[in-house]
Amino acid sequence: MLAKVRKLLAKAEDPACTPQESAAFTAKATELIARYGVDRALLAARDPASDPVGDRVVEVVAPYARDKAGLLAAVADPLRCRCVRRRHGSGFAMHLFGFTSDLERVDVLFTSLLVQAAHGLAATAVPPGEHPAAFRRSWLAGFAQVVGARLRDAEASAVADVGGPSVALVLADRSDRVQRRVAEVYPRLRSAAPRRLAGTGFRSGAAAGHRAELGGRGAVGDVRPAGGIGR
Repeated sequence: MLAKVRKLLAKAEDPACTPQESAAFTAKATELIARYGVDRALLAARDPASDPVGDRVVEVVAPYARDKAGLLAAVADPLRCRCVRRRHGSGFAMHLFGFTSDLERVDVLFTSLLVQAAHGLAATAVPPGEHPAAFRRSWLAGFAQVVGARLRDAEASAVADVGGPSVALVLADRSDRVQRRVAEVYPRLRSAAPRRLAGTGFRSGAAAGHRAELGGRGAVGDVRPAGGIGR
């Protein structure tokens, strides 16, 4: 299934593809990756060994490390994964928890979205008189918020297509199991304080989030975002 997603997104990213064709390929890829999550969850309900709970650490580096970490969290949460942000040098070590299939989905999506965010920022002019870093942080916040909302909608649609209360119960149980694993590893975990952003890029970033392709061809463990989003 993920191989099909990658092929669809390769077509969507082709410069020769029209906007309408790209949107169609992207919509299908989004639908497939959400359905993949539901299918793997139902399979694991019958055969738990096929999809165990796991974890991995993703290094998110400067510049804009906190904003990239926010994008990772926005991708992980709708896909029933949880991340714990730990300071690591000038960036963060994001400790992700989730079922193996869901961690794979996060890998695919975050890698693609990180690149798309870099391209979007590069193509967006900072308004005259505004601090570039403040604008870009608010842009990334808008991008991440919309992407997260789109992923939640796709997941809800996939569950509705399968139907039945048993599906919701299976997914709720998976979420609970992931949360219990987080609590075992981090029994004194505290929520971060809300963040205030001063830039005016939120609306532009949100628009880019609506256009973003929800998938990619790499693996998040191979990403070193330092060169991906400029200062």
